[in-house]
Amino acid sequence: MPKQTFVLNGERVTVKVADDERVLWVLRDLLGVTGPKYGCGINVCKACTSHINGKAFNPCSVKVGDLEPDDEITTIEGLADTVKGDLHPMQEAWIDRDVPQCGYCQPGQIMAAVALVRKVQREGGTITEADLDGIRNICRCGTYTRIREAVRQGARKM
Repeated sequence: MPKQTFVLNGERVTVKVADDERVLWVLRDLLGVTGPKYGCGINVCKACTSHINGKAFNPCSVKVGDLEPDDEITTIEGLADTVKGDLHPMQEAWIDRDVPQCGYCQPGQIMAAVALVRKVQREGGTITEADLDGIRNICRCGTYTRIREAVRQGARKM
């Protein structure tokens, strides 16, 4: 069995797993990281959204063999470690705006929001309605209005 090495939430990890195994299953089943959720497995629902090298990606659609040893994956479990404080400002905004209902999609929603805000900030802009429309994560509970409010609030503190 080949060895796969990458950085997960700031720590280098190595696992023995086939090259074609999806990163989501490596995270959840082999490394015990359960924040990224399995929803569809085909890159549609985005419940598994995490970051790779600072950009949003969906580990259900990426083969672990496609990762490089220096690729940095951040999941919701490691998000707070990217800032000073107990929670990331986006996580705080989620709580302040009472976003979660069932909570299943929330880790992916938060990770997508953080990646979007960072991208917009790098480009020197501010979050617009069009930017918010670009977040395509599915929420079965339908808390989209509160999600949008939380993204705006979190963006102001990032």
